Amino acid sequence: MSTDSTQKVAIVTGASRGIGKAIAEKLAKDGFLAALVARDEEKLSTVQKEIEAGGGVACTHVCDLAQRGAFGALIEQIFEEYGRIDVLVNNAGMTRDGLMLRMSDEDFDEVINVNLRSVFEGCRVAVRPMMRGRFGRIINITSVSGISGNAGQANYASSKAGLIGLTKTIAKEFGSKGITSNAIAPGFIETDMTAELGEEIRKGVEKTVPLRRYGQPEEIASAVSFLASDGGGYITGQVLVIDGGLTC
Repeated sequence: MSTDSTQKVAIVTGASRGIGKAIAEKLAKDGFLAALVARDEEKLSTVQKEIEAGGGVACTHVCDLAQRGAFGALIEQIFEEYGRIDVLVNNAGMTRDGLMLRMSDEDFDEVINVNLRSVFEGCRVAVRPMMRGRFGRIINITSVSGISGNAGQANYASSKAGLIGLTKTIAKEFGSKGITSNAIAPGFIETDMTAELGEEIRKGVEKTVPLRRYGQPEEIASAVSFLASDGGGYITGQVLVIDGGLTC
């Protein structure tokens, strides 16, 4: 697959469903070539077809972020193929919930590896072509759990809090090179994961949110779109909380 060398390239992880899918679709509408990254090739293909049916451009890349070095190698491959990387959206994540006293080392390590270490590896590779182009947008999808913590999520909350620290560090290290680095912290968003909650739990959650509803993936995508745009060029090192007022 070839693309116009002037077309900006946006890499989106976890793009096969939910928030990642919405982000990829929005960036494609904005004119980016959307490089879709996930483990499920079939679902990625479906998203690609939907984007192309809407007039956008997308490519798919199967990658297991749990494999050390895999994501960095993939970013190098994308750069070699398209000659540029303009936006990196680190959205993919996983959970292995459990109370800390019962949480195994393996469950802790696996979540940290996927949610934090792979992001570090990807950013470390992506900033090189961004520096050469004097332009880059790194957008990390963290969580309100990384801000306030959450019982039963010592691993997940730690990984998401770590993302915030990484985001701010990247902003300080690479701001002079034209690269911005920001994080978005969603609250309860309508996805496959939240759809599995029972009706009683869902209603209980909604009562704790001042806006009295779950957020939509498209609302997260709109924020990513702005941060990736020229209009977001003077915003860096920030955490944008999109939670319907849950943590206000």
